[in-house]
Amino acid sequence: MLKRIIFIIIICHTAAFACGCMANQPTREAPANANTTSANELSSHVDAQSDATAELPGIIITEAVSEPSPEPAPDALSGFLEKMTLEEKLYQMFFVTPELLTGQDNVTIAGEATKNALQAYPVGGLIYFAANIISNGQTYEMIKQTQQYAKIPLFIGVDEEGGRVARISANARMGYEKIPSMGSLGKAGDAAKAYETGAKIAAMLTELGFNVDFAPVADVLVNTANQEIGNRSFGTDAQLVAEMVSQVVGGLQENNISAVLKHFPGHGSTKTDSHTGYSESTRSYEEMRAREFIPFAAGIAAQADFVLISHLSAVNIDPSALPSTLSKVIITDMLINELQFKNIVITDSMSMGAVTKQYSPGEAAVMAVEAGVDMILMPQSLTEAYKGLQEALANGRLSEERIDESVRKIIAIKISRGII
Repeated sequence: MLKRIIFIIIICHTAAFACGCMANQPTREAPANANTTSANELSSHVDAQSDATAELPGIIITEAVSEPSPEPAPDALSGFLEKMTLEEKLYQMFFVTPELLTGQDNVTIAGEATKNALQAYPVGGLIYFAANIISNGQTYEMIKQTQQYAKIPLFIGVDEEGGRVARISANARMGYEKIPSMGSLGKAGDAAKAYETGAKIAAMLTELGFNVDFAPVADVLVNTANQEIGNRSFGTDAQLVAEMVSQVVGGLQENNISAVLKHFPGHGSTKTDSHTGYSESTRSYEEMRAREFIPFAAGIAAQADFVLISHLSAVNIDPSALPSTLSKVIITDMLINELQFKNIVITDSMSMGAVTKQYSPGEAAVMAVEAGVDMILMPQSLTEAYKGLQEALANGRLSEERIDESVRKIIAIKISRGII
């Protein structure tokens, strides 16, 4: 399919937006101040926009890079949902490792433990890491058998960004050409090469049985000393990052691999690592809107199937300093309402310190869904996280309509990608 190019023109309205300066990071949660945007103020921005993606300051989107995901027939989608039990719907909202699913260590085959676990816990997706991927034949057979055991066909995902986060191409035993870092692609500035890289990754993943790639990184490297992101980002220029993101999304999804934009609202300004504990951004709403949002808007325009939410606390946007994965301001107000993202919202790993040091698996799962999340990635305990959702339904904190809203999106993407 001929690829199209998305042209993004950055128009700097003020010098403050152009420099994108970041204040020093405090060691504790920052109190609300004169530069803080409240939830009510943010909602007023959202309400003023009928097509927020096109109206972001500094963005003119002239053409999207990829065809929209085919919409499943309404009867097929509704019919499938009607046959699902509430238990199945809740489990579809989890995307877990095979180890978390089965209770086994270092899973490299799909045997009776996998079969029994999938019958008991019909999760929506499985994510595999380097330890699970030994050889081409082993990986293909493991995934094939896993799908055969699933009551509801699975999203099968992997982190294949290129560079230092490449679970497959970095493994010499797999025999694939190593994918370069996104930072190196950004330096080259070759949009066609970015598309080609996405297509190359898609071919590799399809051959092995994967259908989701947790890529591309859509973060703008605002803080060049940021080591959590570093050369995983296409670079410091929002326009360049946006063009590269849209091309990789096109290369992946035009070859039937779901793309995952990460890490919303933009992890490029942080100084600490959310894998180990609290991480924050002191960027204002206006600064993020003028820079960090631009690549996400481009990826959304390119019809990305997923957006992954970071655990960073955007303290000058949501004064509660909640991790973004648990923040309604970040997810519902900004991503869903303002950027008009209609597909699957997924958390970053809920086993990361930024979450586990503050919240139980059950409470974190409920807060994430309340905030607007559709799928919970790698909870610290699947049993406890599921129980948290179950109890929230029983006590009225969550409604079945809210669960159906997420499950409808999950099943719709699975049908459109031919997984179901």
